[in-house]
Amino acid sequence: MKRLLDDKVCIVTGAAGSLGLATARLFLGEGAKVMLVDHDTAALQAAASILTEHADRLAMQTADVADARATAAFVEAALARWGGLDVLFCNAGVSGEICPVTDYPEDVFDRVMAVNVRGPFLGCKYALPRMRDGGSIVITSSVVGTTSDPGIAAYATSKHAVIGLMRTVAKEAAPRGIRVNVVAPGPIENGFQRNVEAGLSRAIGRDARKFLDGMIPLGRHGRAEEIGRLVLYLASDQSSFSTGGVFMADGGMSI
Repeated sequence: MKRLLDDKVCIVTGAAGSLGLATARLFLGEGAKVMLVDHDTAALQAAASILTEHADRLAMQTADVADARATAAFVEAALARWGGLDVLFCNAGVSGEICPVTDYPEDVFDRVMAVNVRGPFLGCKYALPRMRDGGSIVITSSVVGTTSDPGIAAYATSKHAVIGLMRTVAKEAAPRGIRVNVVAPGPIENGFQRNVEAGLSRAIGRDARKFLDGMIPLGRHGRAEEIGRLVLYLASDQSSFSTGGVFMADGGMSI
């Protein structure tokens, strides 16, 4: 039986994190060839070691997604390895700090915007001209790309911004049948979220995990694989008439 991504060439940024790794595993399981990209070489190697059963369809490259040359390089590396490109998952992200906008460190704000917004912009800029017609781009936003909370000026701004980027690129890429969508997760059970919640707990003076679970109708954090399955759907031809969309994966947090 044909798999969803048989012979498709995919790039996953932020691949050493839980969502990137879970999605890469799903892509590989559906027959894809996957280029793992992350800024942390050791973490990237650790992620690749988990996927050794698919070593013949796996490659990795260390890169800062906010750097244009590095982005062009990992796109070209995927092309050199496999001769084409079908899917780009722009997933790399940083959370910044939690504090009032009047106290927010400007250098932290700039770094969050560089990774979370410039990164996907550069990914689209360099991947689109090299992508085969009918491909798919998926960008990770967040539930706070449609809402927000006090103290997260940089993160919320960046996650709103990539929705605007996605909608623009979706219209530009549509004549080639390339679909561009955003996945917007709520809190996920992973290290990234635990770091966020540590800062949030200090800011609100209570357990942030319990606080957030109380805001989620399903009453729990999501799992990386649950979000990954939505990314897989958007990457595959199963979502062939879906472009320009914001696909929530937040347990109902935004309703």
